[in-house]
Amino acid sequence: MWNFLKRKDKSLQQPSSRGWTSIFSFVREPSSGAWQRNMEISNPTVLSYYAVFSCISLIASDISKMPPGLKAKDSNGVWKETQDSKIDTLFNKPNQFQNRIQFQETWINSKLCHGNTYVMKIRNNSGVITELRILDPEKVVPLVADDGSVFYQINPDNISGLPAQVTVPAREIIHDRFNCLFHPLIGVSPIYACGMAAMQGKHILESSAFFFKNGGKPSGVITIPGAIDAEKAKEIKNNWDTGYTGDNAGKTGLLSGGAEYKPITMSAVDADTVEQQKLSAEMVCSAFHVPAYKVGVGDTPSYDNIEALEQQYYSQCLQVLIESIELLLNEAFELDVRKQVELDISSLLRMDSERRMKTLGEGVKNTILTPNEARKKENLPPVEGGDALYLQQQNYSLPALARRDASDNPFSTSSSQPTVQPDEPASKALSDSEVIAMKAMIRGMIAK
Repeated sequence: MWNFLKRKDKSLQQPSSRGWTSIFSFVREPSSGAWQRNMEISNPTVLSYYAVFSCISLIASDISKMPPGLKAKDSNGVWKETQDSKIDTLFNKPNQFQNRIQFQETWINSKLCHGNTYVMKIRNNSGVITELRILDPEKVVPLVADDGSVFYQINPDNISGLPAQVTVPAREIIHDRFNCLFHPLIGVSPIYACGMAAMQGKHILESSAFFFKNGGKPSGVITIPGAIDAEKAKEIKNNWDTGYTGDNAGKTGLLSGGAEYKPITMSAVDADTVEQQKLSAEMVCSAFHVPAYKVGVGDTPSYDNIEALEQQYYSQCLQVLIESIELLLNEAFELDVRKQVELDISSLLRMDSERRMKTLGEGVKNTILTPNEARKKENLPPVEGGDALYLQQQNYSLPALARRDASDNPFSTSSSQPTVQPDEPASKALSDSEVIAMKAMIRGMIAK
């Protein structure tokens, strides 16, 4: 599969400015000594928190439903759809085991979870790209040569089709990286910013689950007057746990010998669990730039303007991810400046039917769209004469209005004042006698 000419005179090394290893150790260990205190951030644990899962899956699914297309700039500087059979085939089926939606979802999932997406180009004997395969980010390491050129070390991975470790030049890898805070070749996931909030929310949920599994009964202590040995205390505790917790929670307890049970933890209401949980989820949404209401946190805005809400979500969260994919694919396919890849965002910014019809109608009325262009947006066939722009006859050009305003009295209706005429001269009006004659002729023709 690989036939790269490796230059032996180059010394390859990992990025040294807070390099790959140290960054991911820092992400998992948010502060010095956190690991010893069991405070490390675990990606599987963080991803199981509902707010993190919702943000990532929402962004990935929204971008995956935007089909990519190839556009070319015409002589008028307008971008129009064009065809390229090889590129179109890759868009629809990037590799043997993924379709377009699965491929784009995996791309975004890798970028948001790990901060990096690595896509390997599979070429045929002619050097033409036939497949695009997304690699496991944990098995790829960027390397920098002494002359500044970039390479990637890929460890064996069945999904990539590599039986042994290889080092390939940067031109064979599409590297989409996010939030390069420490090094331009190392992306950092949003989890870096919201990991602690996600862990807090996860622990709150676990605590609530154990609380209600225990029948909603708070833990406490059993006090016994006098002194007892360790074996007797252990026996009393085990008997209590066995008889009155878990499935037996809520049963009537029996204590003797002056023993007394005293609850020591706060109830769920006292701990204000709901507000803490909401705060954790909002912090996660803030790190991913996702409006909180989209993942079920907080109330949905009351005003009726879905398009404006989607536009805000697009500009704040999705736009940079979308344009990054487009630019990287342009570079991967080595397109010239008059061609580009573009994801169709209309599937995201769909309006309700009434507002959509009104918008298209205004576009045709104001000569922004031709009737056929508006019909195409609704997946309707073209009609005869629909390729022309239409404008009402009573509209005047700016030069005509300027000539009117240049007169001594622009608002005068006197025949002595020049009147504003359209750019094309109108036909001469008929006199009264000519009108009478015309009507008589028409009546005669009808009588015959």
